[in-house]
Amino acid sequence: MTTQNSPRTTDDQRRGTLRGTVDGLRRVDLTTSQKLMIFVLSMSLFGLSNIILEIIPDPSIGPVDVSVSYMVFVPLVMAALFSPLWAALGAPLGEIVFTDLLMGDFSGLAEVEGYLQMFLAVYIAGSLIRNPRSRVQIVIGALVVVLVDKVLSAVVDLSKVWIGVEDAEFVEGLPESVLALEIIGLGVDVLMSGILLGAIPALWLIPALHGKIEPLMGMRPRVPGEPIPGRAPRTPLFVGFALLLAIASFGFAFLEAFDLNAGAWEPDFLDRFGSWFIVVSVVAIALVLLVALILFRLSRTAADTELHEAEVREDVARAEADRADSGRAEADRADSGRAEADRAESPYTRQQR
Repeated sequence: MTTQNSPRTTDDQRRGTLRGTVDGLRRVDLTTSQKLMIFVLSMSLFGLSNIILEIIPDPSIGPVDVSVSYMVFVPLVMAALFSPLWAALGAPLGEIVFTDLLMGDFSGLAEVEGYLQMFLAVYIAGSLIRNPRSRVQIVIGALVVVLVDKVLSAVVDLSKVWIGVEDAEFVEGLPESVLALEIIGLGVDVLMSGILLGAIPALWLIPALHGKIEPLMGMRPRVPGEPIPGRAPRTPLFVGFALLLAIASFGFAFLEAFDLNAGAWEPDFLDRFGSWFIVVSVVAIALVLLVALILFRLSRTAADTELHEAEVREDVARAEADRADSGRAEADRADSGRAEADRAESPYTRQQR
């Protein structure tokens, strides 16, 4: 009777068992160092994009200001390729730290309004992009970023005017209606930020980078149908949480209206030192990225060392198990040989012995 040996596991299969991966090379769940790197990248790149917008003059067509609020494609790329949660946490913080704080235009607690609104916008948009190669999902994600952020901001502005906390600021040549002005502003933001500097560059960048940049971070590229690390859950609880954050942003917005800007710091460095002061923010971004990269590399090195040691221990244990199996097999063969020899021995020989 022949016994069928089980197929020997490959190195990739063993790595998958050790690392908890799907393809044996890259993780589905994120490590602490990967989360930190996504957070810092999102914060730094979005902050840098806002610094660039500070340099570009704001154009206008007649009475309509057609300036760009932010480059939507920057946080959208991070949220679509990596983790929506950590990209959303980092992006609005980059605007606050590298643009508002270092440029001397920090409004204190009132900045929390913009942070919460932008966080919700990027978090929801990144979670909607299940397939980074789907053009429809990318366009929807870019528009969702602008719509969530600007609609919440418009509701705050309308509430301030209707409650009587602030006076309406009408523009000559446009209807003297706060609602009409907010609708016009929303349309401009959707066109400039959502489409021109949102959907159009994202349609090229996200598919081009998908599958190429994730392995550099030790991550597995997003695959349709598989769970997205850090995505927004589709539950009523999350809807309630989002509404709670939106209401909280309204509260922080009214702090500014009532002149309760705790922590406000507005030395206005650009007017005092000139536009070259923007270099300070750029240097700060470079330093933050450098420190984050060093920490990430050290963490990856420690993780690789630990993995190598685990693989060595597994190989040693496997070799000892193989030797033990070989010893038992030889003992079984020896016992079988003695039994056959006893059966083949004649009765006379057994009697003489």
